[in-house]
Amino acid sequence: TMRAIVQNKYGSPDTYELEEIARPTADEGQVLIRVYAAGVNPADWHMMTGTPRLVRIGGGGFLKPKANVPGLDLAGRVEAVGDGVTEFQVGDDVFGEAGRGYAEYATAAVRQIVSKPANLTFEEAAAVPIAALTALQGLRDKGQIEAGQRVLVNGASGGVGTFAVQIAKAFGAEVTAVASTRNLEMVKSIGADHVIDYTEEDFTKSGQFDLVFDAVGTRSLSDCRRALTPAGRYVAASGPKASHKMLGRMLAMMVRSMRRPQKMMSMLAKSTPDDLAALRDLLESGEVTPVMDRTYPLDQAADALRYQGEGHAQGKTVITVIDESEEA
Repeated sequence: TMRAIVQNKYGSPDTYELEEIARPTADEGQVLIRVYAAGVNPADWHMMTGTPRLVRIGGGGFLKPKANVPGLDLAGRVEAVGDGVTEFQVGDDVFGEAGRGYAEYATAAVRQIVSKPANLTFEEAAAVPIAALTALQGLRDKGQIEAGQRVLVNGASGGVGTFAVQIAKAFGAEVTAVASTRNLEMVKSIGADHVIDYTEEDFTKSGQFDLVFDAVGTRSLSDCRRALTPAGRYVAASGPKASHKMLGRMLAMMVRSMRRPQKMMSMLAKSTPDDLAALRDLLESGEVTPVMDRTYPLDQAADALRYQGEGHAQGKTVITVIDESEEA
């Protein structure tokens, strides 16, 4: 058996229960991972609450969570390998977006994980996958970022935003970070060339940007368009929490992009081994470093989700399943 957080109905963090359940086994093409740490993401909040309703239609389970062990991002050590697995062996340290991470053990298909950067702790590695993939794919694929461009990151102090600032810098962009007063020094410290305190200044009136990467999604599309150059691109990595408003905003972005050189689009990260490997290279080179806010033990996962739900995390929140220092 193993300890795991179990959720049998949609609702608040109070629906989380720490239970002893059967340990999973690695099927063909899978590995069994001893989980050391699990990342906490807005996606975990949406899967916990079942909101917006689109998450239920998209595979979350309509009446109750399909995956009753939550947690998407994880980092740990390979405990066993299934038939046909040659990419990993027992003892390898790995990280990725595998699912069911709020537990002492989890299985992952080989395409869902890559080897962990040696210079990162398990907690740091668990902070990476969804947030950093969102930043990488939003900037590179949707935003078509190029060296020398002026890039604005709205929501620069959060989990996705801190990665977006650093990845944009790695691509050679001139980065302006939008954050609250208390987070300005932090976003400067991770490489932002310019900072805007949104409590003092409206970024949509502050100049024209080749690319606006929006990790918050609370401003109107008309406001955001004002921040763009005539051929600029706006990429939304977040948006309204209600399904009908989310769909409406996505449709509006499509319409606004049809006959204008300015492009506006939303995005949802997709985990691929190539992109996880690209992130690992950025992490190992030191060009990108996870910004960590808080860590919680597994039995306090509900508190971790409550903190995530407040929306004020400075960087990433992580659940520590196994403390490395206690194993030494």
